[in-house]
Amino acid sequence: MGKVACFTGHRPNKLGGYNENNPTMLSIKRRLDNAITQAIKAGYTDFVSGMALGVDMIAAEIVLSKKKENGNIRLIAAIPFEGQEGKWPKPSQERWQRIVAQSDEIIYVCEPGYAAWKMQKRNMWMVDHSQAVIAVWDGTKGGTGNCVDYAEKAKHMPKIVHINPNRNGDPE
Repeated sequence: MGKVACFTGHRPNKLGGYNENNPTMLSIKRRLDNAITQAIKAGYTDFVSGMALGVDMIAAEIVLSKKKENGNIRLIAAIPFEGQEGKWPKPSQERWQRIVAQSDEIIYVCEPGYAAWKMQKRNMWMVDHSQAVIAVWDGTKGGTGNCVDYAEKAKHMPKIVHINPNRNGDPE
């Protein structure tokens, strides 16, 4: 495994909604693409997505597109539990399945079955196995905030790239 970066970020309801052509989502996609490009230039080859709706799946799709240009790029799907996508709308389930099918590695962090704590356990696993975090976070409390907080406290974490969805511009 090469240098590893993971993603954390908000669900669509905090990013302008489920229509990914909204201005907020288009800005995030552009900024995520830029952050991933910069990570690749810095030597990162492995990218971990938690496969949740929103930022996780968008970032995974960007990584898969970069993989077509650079065969050294790998996507790792860190899934909190088997059945994560089970209660989502059918189009979201199909998108999730397409991404997982193209992943280079699939990790089920916890045993099957939903429990809210499993998302945090997945986030901790991702941070513990990464040297960088790319976070799309508006500063509010919640799962993304918990993941960023955990990363900030991790002794091995040299880099956290912060993309604030409420501001335009490049990652901080």
